[in-house]
Parts: sequence; C-alpha cells; structure tokens
Amino acid sequence: MRTIGLVFALLAATLVPAKLRAQGNEDKPFPAHKVIGNIYYVGTDTHSSFLITTPAGHILIDSTYESNVPWIRDSVEKLGFKFTDIKILLTSHAHSDHCEGDALVKQMTGATVMIMDRDVPATEKIRPGGKAHPIDRVLHHLDRVTLGGEVLTAHLTPGHTEGNTTWTLKATEDGKTYDVVFPGSIGPNGMTAVVNNKTYPQIAEDSLFMYKYLRILPCDVMLGSHTPFYHMQEKYAKIGKGPNPFIGGQQGCLADIDGWEQGFKKRLAEDQKKASASAAQ
Repeated sequence: MRTIGLVFALLAATLVPAKLRAQGNEDKPFPAHKVIGNIYYVGTDTHSSFLITTPAGHILIDSTYESNVPWIRDSVEKLGFKFTDIKILLTSHAHSDHCEGDALVKQMTGATVMIMDRDVPATEKIRPGGKAHPIDRVLHHLDRVTLGGEVLTAHLTPGHTEGNTTWTLKATEDGKTYDVVFPGSIGPNGMTAVVNNKTYPQIAEDSLFMYKYLRILPCDVMLGSHTPFYHMQEKYAKIGKGPNPFIGGQQGCLADIDGWEQGFKKRLAEDQKKASASAAQ
C-alpha cells in the first residue's frame, strides 16, 4: 500500500497541466524505453506518450503539447521505428497538454485520430495556431481499436474530464501475457472545483465511479498520462537490474487506485466542509 504522503504527491501532480498552461511548456526530454512487450515510452519527463508497435503500423497514445511532437518523433526513431508508420492516434483526455499535438502528428503521419464521444466538444476547442482539431473517429464506451493483431479497448472513466478515457490491452513478454491499463488521469485537476461545479455538476460522482471501475479491470501493469501517476522515473531507474519494474500485478494496481481514491476523498471532504461553512454564513 502506498503511503499517504505519496498519495498526496500523486494527486498534487494533477496540478501540472494548469501550471504548464500558465507558464508555458516546461517539459524536458526523457529517454525512450521499452515498458513491456511491444509497448514503449516516448513521452517527456512529465507527460506520457506511449507507442504500441504492430506489423501493420503503430498506435500512439497522447501527442501531448504540440511543441513536444518533435521529441516524440525523435524518441520513436531512436527506438528503431518510423514515426511515419504511426497509423492511429489515441487520446487519454481532452486537455491541451495531452492532445494539443494531434493536428501536427496527423500532418506528419496521416494517422487516424480517435476521441471519446463525451470529450469531443472540449477537444474541438483545442486549436493550436488556429488549426482545426482533427477527429476522424468518435469512440464510445467499450469500443475496440484494432491494428496488426493488437486490440485496445476504450473505457469511459469520467471525472478528470467528461470523456476521460482508460485504455486497456494485453502485452506478451517472455512467453507470458499481461493486462496493461492506461488510466486517462487519476482525478480532477487541483484547481477544478469538485463541489458546486456549475459546468460539470456530477464531477465528484463521476470521479468516485472511476475508482470503482478501475478496480474491476484486470491489471498487471499500471501506466498513466502523467509520469508521477505510475512512478515512471523510479521504475525506469530499475530497468535491467532485475524483473521488469513495470509489472506490479493486480495488488500493485489496486494499491495505486487506493492511493488515488484516498487522496481524492480527502480533498472532496475538505471542499464539502468549506462549501457548508460558506452556505451557513
């Protein structure tokens, strides 16, 4: 079980997108690396981007900021793959720090861009340089995305955004098959109201539902749209020094979910207390 301190550190990481939007992209490059099987990390030190390779071309999850796209391309190519072989671009959720680069990736690769239905309105507003946001396929809960024998399933797990999407697939390594889970995010951003939110009234209920839903997913490898969510840098340092550090098993996945939920419930209780005090005045 993760410590409460680490739980709060993880939830504090949800503030990163707002800070970056206010100050400009502060990401730094991070070494591309294999996670498990045919899944590779090609993102930055802060924002995750994953490459799933197949014989028929590749799938990219999250383009992140438009200014990060050249780094993602370089990471893909350093791993020995062609960036132009990316055929499908998926998104974890409709925030600019996760999908602002969609138009540029599509321009460079011709990839088919897919967005969860409930995130379409917010995604369409993300227009770097005035460019229209490409949406080639609108996804729905439990839709499958297939390419070259790989099957990814889109799970609607709202809360962070209304269309926050958790992706699942299976990966094979050393003759064993593992369930891999990519949560879109672990809770609402730190500056987003979770009580009396007029633009998203059910945000708290949706977030609590998300934790329940994540628990029912088979999981051996827990990843995430921000690197602190799954302790990426800590695990990266262990690559080649023993068993695959990204394989935490079902108990490891549940421990992460428990930590995320505990942190959110504490925040929710504090905000409910503040709202009650304000109403009583």
